Amino acid sequence: MDLAGLGAGLGAGLVAIGAGMGIGRFAAAAAEGIARQPSAASSIVGAVNLPLFLLEGVAIIGLVVCLLVVFTR
Repeated sequence: MDLAGLGAGLGAGLVAIGAGMGIGRFAAAAAEGIARQPSAASSIVGAVNLPLFLLEGVAIIGLVVCLLVVFTR
């Protein structure tokens, strides 16, 4: 195994960890906001959805880049 494969594996792991932490923080903040203000649950969920989708998209792009590094060498 060369260093590019090792770096890609490490990068993929870091992307997955970062995305998991980001999604967890968003979910925790949304749950806390809904717990404090149950009547605003629909607007809180609506405001959280777009950043969550964007964060998942960035994570998928990062993983694809890491896979491209491994398989195009």
